[in-house]
Amino acid sequence: MLNISGICEGFVLDHIRAGMSMSIYNDLKLDRLDCQVAIIKNARSNKMGKKDMIKVECPVDMLDLDILGFIDHNITVNVIKDNRIVEKKKLHLPKQVVNVIQCKNPRCITSIEQELDQIFILTDEEKEVYRCKYCEERQKNKRRILR
Repeated sequence: MLNISGICEGFVLDHIRAGMSMSIYNDLKLDRLDCQVAIIKNARSNKMGKKDMIKVECPVDMLDLDILGFIDHNITVNVIKDNRIVEKKKLHLPKQVVNVIQCKNPRCITSIEQELDQIFILTDEEKEVYRCKYCEERQKNKRRILR
């Protein structure tokens, strides 16, 4: 039986689609944090069949919920304090994402001015469509399409 100890203070990302935990680990830049991280892949789940989980022992404010909401707003964020779940955060699609996706339009100002932030605005919540703030190039949330 696999045993991964609990965490005193931190958060647990639960209900991650099976196989996506390493991608989320990289997107959240968890490798840059000086904290314990446990990745559980292909755990049994009554709700999903199989799922991944990520346990991180550090303050939850170190987590960018906007990026996580963009990646998959169905992930559950359990906040842990004193070895107990004190809050379950519900994610949502962020209204704006900065430097998460890049504009594909070669004529966009962001292609020329490299120091400009890549800013995308949510324009269609139902279809999860984002548009570049500068040129309005359409970007569909491809990570969600993979589901």
